[in-house]
Amino acid sequence: MTRRPSRLALAATAFLLSATLAACGGPAAPASSPDTTPAATATPAEATPTPTPTRDPVPVSNSIDTITAAGEWGSAPEVTVPAPFAIDETRTRTLIEGNADAPAAAADSTVEVHYVGINGRTGEKFDSSWDRGAPSPFGLDQVVAGFTKGLTGAKAGQRILIVMPGTDGYDAQGGNPPAIEVGDTLIFVADVIAVSTQEPVGATETPELPVTLGEADGKPTVTIPTGSAPPTALVAAPVIRGVQPAVEAGDTVVVRYRAWSWKTGEIVEDKFDQPVSGNIDETIEAWKQGIVGQPIGSRVVLVAPPSVGYEKASQNQPIEAGDTVVYVVDILFATVG
Repeated sequence: MTRRPSRLALAATAFLLSATLAACGGPAAPASSPDTTPAATATPAEATPTPTPTRDPVPVSNSIDTITAAGEWGSAPEVTVPAPFAIDETRTRTLIEGNADAPAAAADSTVEVHYVGINGRTGEKFDSSWDRGAPSPFGLDQVVAGFTKGLTGAKAGQRILIVMPGTDGYDAQGGNPPAIEVGDTLIFVADVIAVSTQEPVGATETPELPVTLGEADGKPTVTIPTGSAPPTALVAAPVIRGVQPAVEAGDTVVVRYRAWSWKTGEIVEDKFDQPVSGNIDETIEAWKQGIVGQPIGSRVVLVAPPSVGYEKASQNQPIEAGDTVVYVVDILFATVG
């Protein structure tokens, strides 16, 4: 069954977390190797236990200037770390500036990033979204503290070096042996692809529309000309054009929207106060055609004739078969599949 815009799955507050991120509470270390420790044997009473070796402490620095990351935004960086390295507190450095007009991430925003993680003690890579072949979306209130601190304030297009002590990393989880031990400093280079927003952010546009837009109580309104015939082809026009990446086919999108019946001029759906999310490919044809290609942060007007909307009645919709529907859609976030 085709899922309509009002039936988009997933609550907007339940933004996608990748399985690896959910498992570790942040960018994930590789899974621990299988236990190859031989089975314990009884120790003769007279035997002297062998003392456990003590790891030499790593000098703690208050600067990340010696860490470098070469390469262009969007491609895996070549990170150089003077290992063994440890930092005193979470510190960041912008390596490539982002889009100044884009919204900045808040501590509870959802972001989509590509990143690589290096253990400061060993200088070894322990994770990379580039190696996995896809960026990672996650909520900044769902990851380790160092990542939240490092990405708060970030903007789309930015490359950030984030260096965090173990206390802001995986110490509370006992590390992630053997790749990460308690106390290890973690070094991330993150490319920010997109940041969720709570409202449209972009340039205002004034397209010619078959309806009149307004606003009341902070929400968009639509007035449909009395007695006018609806358009026979889809109208899809941004009235605010966002500055972040565009929605692509197959993306999961987070939107808020209102919808009006052309026949009655009345609101038939209102998801403005409670945004919804789901895969754009599982919506009506008008959304597939009209939302794909629109940047995150846009407000888009869709006028959907029945040929791309509701030719037939649906018990899941308060929309009459054959009606034309006018949508005002705010695109708050989008991420791969």
